[in-house]
Amino acid sequence: MIRHDMNTDDERIRRLLKEALPPTSDHPKAKLQRDLWPATLRRLDQTSVAVPWFDWALLAAVVAWLAIFPRAIPVLLYHL
Repeated sequence: MIRHDMNTDDERIRRLLKEALPPTSDHPKAKLQRDLWPATLRRLDQTSVAVPWFDWALLAAVVAWLAIFPRAIPVLLYHL
């Protein structure tokens, strides 16, 4: 009895998913028109990480604070 209910639930979920997410193509073995990986690599190469000056100032303040108060190192590590 329980097995029958699970199959019914599975079928219901499968039907609801098919209704909510229609297929992207009519052909069952449809493929992408082009490979997306080279475009992804180009985009990753174009992005550069720029650290704002405020982050450097904050890092310098933390380093100075730890140099002046070395007993604060465990407190900082605890909060990380």
